[in-house]
Amino acid sequence: MKNVAVLLIFSAASIAQNYKVERIFDHDIPVVRLIDMANAVQVSILPSIGNRAYEMNVHGKNILYFPISDLSQVQKAPGLNGIPFLAPWANRLDEQAFWANGKKYPFNMALGNVRGPIPTHGLLSGSGFWQVTDATADLESAHVTSKLEFWKYPDLMAQWPFAHEYEMTYRLSGGILQVLVTVVNLSSESMPVSLGFHPYFRIPDVSRNEWTVHLAARTMVVTDNRLVATGEFKPHDLPDPLPLKTNNLDTGLTDLERDADGRAHFWIKSGGRKIDVTLGPKFTVALIYDPPAPAGETRDFVCIEPMAGITNALNLNHQGKYPELQSVPPGGKWSESFWIRASGI
Repeated sequence: MKNVAVLLIFSAASIAQNYKVERIFDHDIPVVRLIDMANAVQVSILPSIGNRAYEMNVHGKNILYFPISDLSQVQKAPGLNGIPFLAPWANRLDEQAFWANGKKYPFNMALGNVRGPIPTHGLLSGSGFWQVTDATADLESAHVTSKLEFWKYPDLMAQWPFAHEYEMTYRLSGGILQVLVTVVNLSSESMPVSLGFHPYFRIPDVSRNEWTVHLAARTMVVTDNRLVATGEFKPHDLPDPLPLKTNNLDTGLTDLERDADGRAHFWIKSGGRKIDVTLGPKFTVALIYDPPAPAGETRDFVCIEPMAGITNALNLNHQGKYPELQSVPPGGKWSESFWIRASGI
């Protein structure tokens, strides 16, 4: 990218054999870059814009959808691209309020950080409150860890009154990117966990009409005309693999097919090119987002979204329709990862 200034000259602590970590500025926006030289993979993260990864370059080709060249524009309007983090809730709620521990919490719409009649994607997808706590390389990986102390910010606590913190680590090792998130509950009540990620994937230099996806699930989530889950489910009956040329989806999947370690394996493929997306056990739902392009436009992406619960999980749990809602007790922690690997790129 142009207009890049190197901030950090590597030291023995930040470079080790095949792995390196860079901290740079691009268009005056701080970037942390993880480099795996042996596998020709480079991952770039924007800590000050939602701690969002926006590049996973494999042999110079970005497998994340990010159609923006000027990072200062992302700061002004983050939008959805790269790998946004969605919390304290992911996707949609059915009203301007949520339920937890038998109590209703209406949003203060005048604050402007929750918008619309169907509040979507939480409060943090473009947050500037993340602080890098570690960015180093060793013999096994390049990694960066950042923390967001939610409890420090009154406008966040006004909407979600549970004191808590997030810690997120991006770890690049052996050509595989691990994204690990941990929630620490500092409040005196149990806190529901309904977070997720919204990764935008693409196979470079191949038309989306030639892609197929494998959906590792047995069950589909039923939604209403607002794409809000109703608490009902139906068998997954889509073709496997699913050709994207003839399908457009905004669909939740659960009852995921898992290996002996409890991980669910999804993939996107075209010919010999493949992107594997693996979800850890506490990501109990995957949402597939593959919208039709507006007239005259193309959209060369598909989203495979790791989720801790279905859309509207908080309010459906209160209604007795979704007992699977996860939570973290007072003083407790909740952690989970997903992994991305590209081959043939």
